[in-house]
Amino acid sequence: MGISVAIVGSGPSGFYTADALVKSDVDCEVDIIERLPAPHGLIRYGVAPDHQTTKNVSRAFDKTGGDGAVRYWGNVEVGRDISLDRLRELYDAVVLAVGSPFDRKLGIPGEDKLGVFGSAEFVGWYNAHPDFRDLNPNLDITGAAVIGVGNVAIDIARVLVKTREEMATSDIPDYALDPIQAAPITDVYMFGRRGALDAKFTNVELREMGHLTNCHPVVDPAQLPDSVDDMENSRDKRLKERNLASLREFTTLDPAGKNKRCHFAFLASPLEILGGERVEGLLMERNEVVDGRAVGTGETFEIECGMVAAAIGYQGEPIEGAPFDEWSGTVVNEDGRVADGLYAVGWIKRGPTGVIGTNKVDGRDAAKQIVADITDGGKPGRAGLESELRAGSTRWIDYGQWQRIKAVEEESAPAPSPRRKLATVDEMLAVLG
Repeated sequence: MGISVAIVGSGPSGFYTADALVKSDVDCEVDIIERLPAPHGLIRYGVAPDHQTTKNVSRAFDKTGGDGAVRYWGNVEVGRDISLDRLRELYDAVVLAVGSPFDRKLGIPGEDKLGVFGSAEFVGWYNAHPDFRDLNPNLDITGAAVIGVGNVAIDIARVLVKTREEMATSDIPDYALDPIQAAPITDVYMFGRRGALDAKFTNVELREMGHLTNCHPVVDPAQLPDSVDDMENSRDKRLKERNLASLREFTTLDPAGKNKRCHFAFLASPLEILGGERVEGLLMERNEVVDGRAVGTGETFEIECGMVAAAIGYQGEPIEGAPFDEWSGTVVNEDGRVADGLYAVGWIKRGPTGVIGTNKVDGRDAAKQIVADITDGGKPGRAGLESELRAGSTRWIDYGQWQRIKAVEEESAPAPSPRRKLATVDEMLAVLG
């Protein structure tokens, strides 16, 4: 008898796990359960709207979603519509692929002021995530600060300074694009607590900042080292060398004709967010690196800004029925195994590290573990889930219905935008009647 597997979460790690399972030698029935109608997780809601090439991986996920052994259950929330414990009773194996949806806090005074956002919520807002549709940030500001120097941080900075024409091929919703374009922002600051060579952005993301229509990248040459020290990992060394070369190139660019500036500032940490009810500025401390750690020097400075976005990492949330490590923000697991018949993949397994493709390894590993561990199927699986959801009057959508929603988004988009996202659950469900 085949085995039944429920995957909770439909982001990259969930779909890669499903794909690995259906390609295994074991007869299996795989159900992907997603709390939102729309699948694909961070591909849809995390990847920058102006980086459509990165989103193309969803085409592979569509093939998996259309496989006869796989069924998609959208608009079904574990913990609301069905418990994890009940899923484990119904399925031979359950895989947690829920990611790390919450922002890590800065932990400094003033963090509760209006105008302070975590990157997950701000990125979610301009990516039409239903949870953040009504964020409504006040962008009637001249300065914005982004704490962090990774790809998410540089995405936020870039979206804030690109022209409408540069965003034309994106899928940013009008409710976000219009206030961003109307904002009087002239300066965006990106702060990293360590040196330039410790920044985590990839070189493709960094180089793009030197080719923007109306924004000049500002770098203090004094903050750039002369060279990159020898490293054991030659690939990491090459990346640092490319980033250093790009940052050096920025110092030679002519700012003439550009009305906005993006400041790359290193060796600085936020001490306090200044202002009254709203953000008015940042108190920063200059750092030095000692034994690989950023250590404050006691020297401080202030910048004026009306918005602060913290892009310093993500963490998961506890899932009732699964052990959780509050410090790491992950489910307690041993190489992906959580308990008998319960597994974890992706960020909820290992924390928010790696790139999209990193999740493919997790999916393959989880599939191998399930095939090795579950030798005898026989639990109700899909039929049991459907019975439970019908009894609870839960309205779920399948992958074909998602494709109808997707088609409406694509058909309603003004060229050359690829889609006009429906930004609420009600809007998506209304497409289906």
